[in-house]
Amino acid sequence: MTQPRPTSSLAALTLGAIGVVYGDIGTSPLYALKEVFAHGRVPLTEENIYGVLSLVFWTLTIIVSLKYVVLILRADNNGEGGLIAMLALASTAVAERPVLRNRLLLLGIFGTAIFFGDGVITPAVSVLSAVEGLEVAAPGLHHYVVPITLVVLTALFLVQRHGTAHVGKFFGPVMVLWFGVLAVLGVQHIMTNPSVLWALAPDHAVAFLVAHPGTSFAALGALVLCVTGAEALYADMGHFGKRPIRLAWFALAMPALVLNYFGQGALLLAHPENVNNPFYEMAPHWALYPLIALATCATVIASQALITAAFSITKQAIQLGYLPRMHIHHTSVKEAGQVYVPVVNWGLFVCIVFAVALFGSSSKLASAYGIAVTIDMLITTTMTFFVLRYGWKYPWVLCAAATGFFFMVDAIFFAANIVKVFDGGWFPLLIGGVMFLLMMTWKEGRQLMRDRLRDDAIDLESFLEAVFLSPPNRVTGTAVFLVSEQGLTPNALLHNLKHNKVLHETNVFVTVMHHEVPWVGFDKRVEMKSLGHDCWQVTLHFGFKNDPDVPEALNLLRGRGVRLDDMETSYFLSRDIVIPSLGEGMAMWREKMFASMHHNASGAADFLSLPTNRVVELGSKIEI
Repeated sequence: MTQPRPTSSLAALTLGAIGVVYGDIGTSPLYALKEVFAHGRVPLTEENIYGVLSLVFWTLTIIVSLKYVVLILRADNNGEGGLIAMLALASTAVAERPVLRNRLLLLGIFGTAIFFGDGVITPAVSVLSAVEGLEVAAPGLHHYVVPITLVVLTALFLVQRHGTAHVGKFFGPVMVLWFGVLAVLGVQHIMTNPSVLWALAPDHAVAFLVAHPGTSFAALGALVLCVTGAEALYADMGHFGKRPIRLAWFALAMPALVLNYFGQGALLLAHPENVNNPFYEMAPHWALYPLIALATCATVIASQALITAAFSITKQAIQLGYLPRMHIHHTSVKEAGQVYVPVVNWGLFVCIVFAVALFGSSSKLASAYGIAVTIDMLITTTMTFFVLRYGWKYPWVLCAAATGFFFMVDAIFFAANIVKVFDGGWFPLLIGGVMFLLMMTWKEGRQLMRDRLRDDAIDLESFLEAVFLSPPNRVTGTAVFLVSEQGLTPNALLHNLKHNKVLHETNVFVTVMHHEVPWVGFDKRVEMKSLGHDCWQVTLHFGFKNDPDVPEALNLLRGRGVRLDDMETSYFLSRDIVIPSLGEGMAMWREKMFASMHHNASGAADFLSLPTNRVVELGSKIEI
């Protein structure tokens, strides 16, 4: 079931898409073209400028317009997009091929982990590149660039706990103004040298690639910066829909970007000495400080969109079982998707401050930027093939042709960026690698726990049959036992009978299941089975974007024979303590890591929205 999107006009949704979706790619002109010619990477000749501008235009056209806007937006998972939605779509499509499915899951989770590396680099390089405009306005302010950047970023992360609802309404108008300024600055310089528009022809790009393969390869490593944020087109589809995202791109974002890049090219043709920061050199001196302020606002918006996406992806990964439970705060009473995750917020902040302090300039950070972007682009293209072939049943040749070309383009950009590993590319890879290790350790550790619980567990129906041969005293009220797997006797029930020697009048054994779809509607939320003697086995189904609210879901059982009085219902949970041990399973250090993650995970009661004054936790030890 697709989560109903609030009815809004096309204009309002398009304005919202401009503000949220295009913040990252919209701030790329601050540093993309500058990095192509930085450090003499590409000699600043007329021929090379035309070739690079042509590559910029066709990169935007092929990767953003054709791949993402035309093709990838078609691959929606019940109206939702993003790497996790694509992963769920692809894994479902190959469900009958378990080996292939497991490999795709690994690939998708690695891409999700790499996204966190991108989430560190984007705010750092964006805000830093905006503040570096001070060096153009007043070179003596060079030493204040990093401190001001850190102040802006600190303020940004401090306000996250308040949510984006209050400031989000300003994102669209500010970004419309930003794109308008990009276009105006570009047009002014294009008018001084209209011949620069000849670079729209693809023959300039082809000639540049053929005549200077080494130089063009180096240029491609920096050119990928002009498409950073393309993944946001797909990730934010569920918020705005396909049509507003497409309209915002073709009507405003792409024309403004192309005009600005070509304006920078015209400036460099006339004044090659401005290569150190062509974006700010385009502006008249009187407009520099207002432009720096506007650029800083635009980069804060770009950073905000990525931080919000990190919160959302974390929540989805938790519900799919790849991260431990964390405290998740909802910051809006209207929008379920607006959440704040303190651990992620401050983890990102620490990494971003470290990145700004370590690299110190947008040029050095730019070297670290492209690898994370190109890895996720490759993974998205790969997933798309399996969705087209096995999900939509298109012919193999058509699927290979549709995705093969884009895969080849992505692979070329990835190859051009992988050579920059030692220049800073190691940083997002390190963050992504650590996140991947944590996610896989949690997933495998949870599986080991389930296996051990299953080995030691007692069949629920057989146990209840034995209990009622000589039933214990029954007390009024309802006991809800949370059990990880259907049909198994929960440890909490065993402990309750052993220590309290009573059984409640009504007993409900609840298993919560999260599925690889974004939303599960209320009509499919609950399955129930009578076990006799006023005992019930209930399964609750949630999608990875649903909020798992157990009491709300159990209310659907009213009128179906289950007594659920809020004041007479107690929720029983097993609080397991993990004991690492030698033998089968993971390496000892990973088992210890999992035990620590399990110990520090937030309580199941909060995660499942259980009333705190009605929860009883009974502990047990599990050796893995």
